[in-house]
Amino acid sequence: MAAALGGAPVLHLDDIATHEELFTWTDRLLREVITPLGRGETARYRPYEWHTRSFGSTRSLPPAEVVLVEGVGAGRRALRPHLAGLLWMETPREEAWERGRSRDGEGQSAFWAGWVPAERRHFAEDPSRPFADLLVQQGPMGYQVLRGPAVSPDPDQ
Repeated sequence: MAAALGGAPVLHLDDIATHEELFTWTDRLLREVITPLGRGETARYRPYEWHTRSFGSTRSLPPAEVVLVEGVGAGRRALRPHLAGLLWMETPREEAWERGRSRDGEGQSAFWAGWVPAERRHFAEDPSRPFADLLVQQGPMGYQVLRGPAVSPDPDQ
C-alpha cells in the first residue's frame, strides 16, 4: 500500500506498544507522532525493542500527504478523529495469533500468553471493525477489498 501511495511513510504500532503498554500507549502516540504531524512538523519517537524490552534510538517521521499507521489498535476511538480512512484486515483471530507466535518464536511465548486476553478485552471495549471504511480479505490469489460496515460514528468520535 505504501508503494501504491508513492512511498508513503508507515508507522508500525509494534514500535509504539510495549510489554507494559499493550494498549495504553494512545497518549504517547498522540503526543509524539499524531500532534506534530497534524501541525506539519516532523514526529520523533523512540521505537520499542521487543527483545531487549527497552526503547531504541529516536526515529523521525516527516510529515507527508499520507502517513500509514498499521497495527492492532490503529482504529481505536481516540485515534479515529485523526484518520482519513480506516482499513480492517479480516483475519481470523486464531490465525493472526498463530502467525505472530511463529514470527516471534519461543522467546516471546510469555508475551503471547498476555497478548491474547489483552487483545480480546481491547476489541470488546473499543471495537474498530464497525468503523472501517474498507475491509481487506486475503485469498489464495491476493487480496480482496470490500466496502466497510458503513456504521455512522457516535457524535463524540
